[in-house]
Amino acid sequence: MSFDLKKIFLFFAADGTYLSGAPCGSGHIHDTFIIKTAERNKDDLLLQRLNNKIFKNIPELQSNIERVTEHIRHKLKLIPGSDVKRECLTLIPSKEGKTWINDEEGNFWRMFIFIPDHRSYDIVDTPARAYEGGKAIGRFQAMLADLPGAPLFETIPFFHDIEKRLDTFFRSMKSDPANRVAEVSAEIDFVLRRSEEMKVILRLGREGKIPLRITHNDTKFNNILLDNNDKALCVIDLDTVMPGYVHYDFGDAIRTAANSAAEDEEDLAKIKMDIRLFEAYTEGYLSETRSTLNETEKEYLAFAPRLITFIMALRFLTDYIDGDHYYKIHHEHHNLQRARSQFRLVESMEEQYGEMREIIRKMV
Repeated sequence: MSFDLKKIFLFFAADGTYLSGAPCGSGHIHDTFIIKTAERNKDDLLLQRLNNKIFKNIPELQSNIERVTEHIRHKLKLIPGSDVKRECLTLIPSKEGKTWINDEEGNFWRMFIFIPDHRSYDIVDTPARAYEGGKAIGRFQAMLADLPGAPLFETIPFFHDIEKRLDTFFRSMKSDPANRVAEVSAEIDFVLRRSEEMKVILRLGREGKIPLRITHNDTKFNNILLDNNDKALCVIDLDTVMPGYVHYDFGDAIRTAANSAAEDEEDLAKIKMDIRLFEAYTEGYLSETRSTLNETEKEYLAFAPRLITFIMALRFLTDYIDGDHYYKIHHEHHNLQRARSQFRLVESMEEQYGEMREIIRKMV
């Protein structure tokens, strides 16, 4: 599918002249393009076509991002030496004053200032980078701890709700719309043996032992930009910033930061959680959040990576059983390959769970 990027660009109040546009990034959900401006002293831009099949209410989504980025920018301006334009996403309003537009085909679009001279990693291979990632997410949570006003919208209701994810999985398994259930019996058994244990964070929340906070909810490591010196720069991809438990952010970050392989690695023997990277990320994260988390939150941090990795595997497996309607795939069995990779990572975390708990106990 091709788009007239220059025509869409002209709907926005961008400070610069359109020169060129090209696809950018490897996200599963939106279509992203980098827009080069003709002037050397003007910012380049990121233009995104939003997936309103997944995000049902674009105005609510954009409202969340507006509030969050405005609050973080305010905090950064109070810190000497901060580079606000590089350390926080900046939305470009439309010429009508909104932060999104509809084109003639009904597509939703938004625009950000492009942050140059950054690095992002799908796989983290040094403790120093893992530490910086932990520091970035911890700082992000800390800066939003006092966000005023009403609660943020739930852009995807029940996003990390394991009970809802399991219900959806069991319904898909029962209906078997793509006739694939027979080939995934081992994966189904893996889910069944762990399904009750995975509900513990929800139970703690219901019992009032852990609070709802503002969380990112999609903290895979490539949503953290580092600068050219590999120091934490900016947290991006704010579509799922909404109320959540800190374990969701910590767990998803470890899922990607401490994984020895890619999210969809086919060779399961290559997949392992690197305990060194877990320790480094945890140290960075707690350096920003140690004083705000309660004792129960800290106690269950080590469990969080197991939960979120399990949820991701479950989502990939559910999408495979459904016939691949949610995630973009590159071959017929891509979602199954992703699920198997993530299930193997869960096993690696289980094997090292005692050591993970001891690392956190010593740090808090």
